[in-house]
Amino acid sequence: MKHTHTPPAEESRASAEESHATKERILSTPTRPFDPVGASSASEILTRMQGTAFQGKQLGLAFEVWKKMLGDRCTIMMGMSGAMVPAGMRRLVVRMIENRLIDCLVSTGANFFHDLHETLGNFHYQGSPSIDDVLLAENLIDRMYDVLADEQKFRDHDQWIGRFAASLDQTRPYTTREFLYLLGLELAKHSKEDGIVSAAAKAGIPLYCPAVADSSIGIGIAANRYAGGNRFTFDVIGDVVETAQIVAESKATGVIYFGGGTPKNFVQQTEVTAIIMNTGVTGHKYAIQCVTDAAHWGGLSGCTFEEAQSWGKIAKDASMVTCHSDSTIAMPILVSALLEQKKLLANRKRPSFKMGRELGVSA
Repeated sequence: MKHTHTPPAEESRASAEESHATKERILSTPTRPFDPVGASSASEILTRMQGTAFQGKQLGLAFEVWKKMLGDRCTIMMGMSGAMVPAGMRRLVVRMIENRLIDCLVSTGANFFHDLHETLGNFHYQGSPSIDDVLLAENLIDRMYDVLADEQKFRDHDQWIGRFAASLDQTRPYTTREFLYLLGLELAKHSKEDGIVSAAAKAGIPLYCPAVADSSIGIGIAANRYAGGNRFTFDVIGDVVETAQIVAESKATGVIYFGGGTPKNFVQQTEVTAIIMNTGVTGHKYAIQCVTDAAHWGGLSGCTFEEAQSWGKIAKDASMVTCHSDSTIAMPILVSALLEQKKLLANRKRPSFKMGRELGVSA
C-alpha cells in the first residue's frame, strides 16, 4: 500500500492558518471605553458598562438577564440577606414589589423586623464603625457596621410582634408566608407609608423567612410565650412545600440574590425539592447574584451558579451572571434602571397568588 504524507511546509502553513483563525475568534470583541457623555439614565449607564470589564461589566450583564426574565413568562424569586433595611434599601425593595420586578421574596427575619421598625415610623441612624461600642451599649444603642438603632424601640417591637402572634390561632401552625402576609395587613393599619411586608401583603406577593427563629421575630414570640402569652408555632416545612409548588407551577423561574446565606440556599433548593417531588422541573432558567463572598471558601454564599448546576438547581442552559459587589451599590443602580423599562413592565406576564392558609399559584 502506498502512503501519502503532507509535506512539512504544508502542515506548518495549515497550522498557522488555524492558529490565526483561532486568535481572530478569541480576540473578536474589543472593550469599549466608558463614555459618560449622553448617558443620562441608569439604563444607559448599565448598557454602556457591558462594554467594559470586571464587575462593572458583570453589573451591566445582570441588567440584561433581569430584563430577559421580565420579558419571559417567568416567576422571579429573590433572596436577600444582610442588614439591607438598616442600610437604606427598604424603599427599593418596596418598588420592586409594587412594580413586579420580583414575584416572591425570601429574606432574613432581621430584614423583616427592621422593615416593621421603619414601617411603624421609626428610623435607623448613620454612625461610624469606629465609634465606642461600650458607650453604645451603655446607652442601649445597637450598631450594624456604620448604622445605629435604638435598642429600647427594638424591644418594644419585640413585644409588639409577640402580642400579634398571640392574637392568631394557637391551635395550628402557620407557614412564615401566611404569618408575614397577616403581619403585613396588620402593619398597613398602623403606618402612613408601606414597607416591604405591608406592600407585599397588598400586592399579593409571598414572603418567606426560613430562619425566622434566628431574629427578633423569633425573640419577640419566644418572650411572649415565656410570659404565658402564646403557643404559636411555625410550619417551616410548609414553606418548603409551597416554594417547590411555586416552581412546579411556573413555566420558568428566575432567581436573583442580593447576598448569600439562608435566603439564597432556600431559593436554590426549590428546584431540588421539586425534582424529588417528580414535578418535571429542570432548574432555574435565569440566575443573577450580587455577592461579596468567594467560591474558594466552599460556602453556599459564594458558590458559583456552575456549582449549583451540579445539584440541578440551575438549568444546564441558563442565562446566569455573578457580580461581586456590595448589594448597597448594585441594588440601587439595577432597580433604578429597571424601573425605567416602562413598556417591559407594563407588558409583563406575571404569576398571581392566592394568599390564604394554603397558597394558590397561577402562573
